[in-house]
Amino acid sequence: AFCEAVPVGECAVGMSRWGRRCLSAVAGSGRIGDYGGLDKLGRAVVGGGGPDAAQLERVPNPFPPQTRYMTRFVCPEFTSICPVTGQPDFAHLVLDYVADRWLVESKSLKLYLHSYRNHGDFHEACTVAVAKAVEGFIEPVWLRMGGYWYPRGGIPIDVFYQTGDPPQGVWVPEQGVAPYRGRG
Repeated sequence: AFCEAVPVGECAVGMSRWGRRCLSAVAGSGRIGDYGGLDKLGRAVVGGGGPDAAQLERVPNPFPPQTRYMTRFVCPEFTSICPVTGQPDFAHLVLDYVADRWLVESKSLKLYLHSYRNHGDFHEACTVAVAKAVEGFIEPVWLRMGGYWYPRGGIPIDVFYQTGDPPQGVWVPEQGVAPYRGRG
């Protein structure tokens, strides 16, 4: 297994391997991984360029494929730009997935989400694009994304994406974001 960092647009085929082998932490082994192939974690990073230029990074799942568990990332301050008015849009994103071989590295995900800050697109496009980028990059067993957008023009928009039914035997809690009533 390798730690990899590739532009999101290259996630389907032809992944480049970035040198150092990951000695992934194995439960109970006491070994700590060599994650030297990661470009973001533990380093200062300059942002910019939008989602097409952003890079997600991944690390090997430390558990065998038959060990199923759900991982959740919550971004309560996601921002993008309305493509028509140029005004800011704000959302509370909740990303849940059941890993197969790969985990998304959290700092790279944070920077990827931040790359939307000056990106102009509609709520549906942003929410589904984030979900599909992560899905294509780590190839999880299952993934769902909830995009809970704050109102503009008096109407909140909630966008949901899911790859199918969650695997049996995995605890999948509700996303915990209430319908809009002045979220806070």
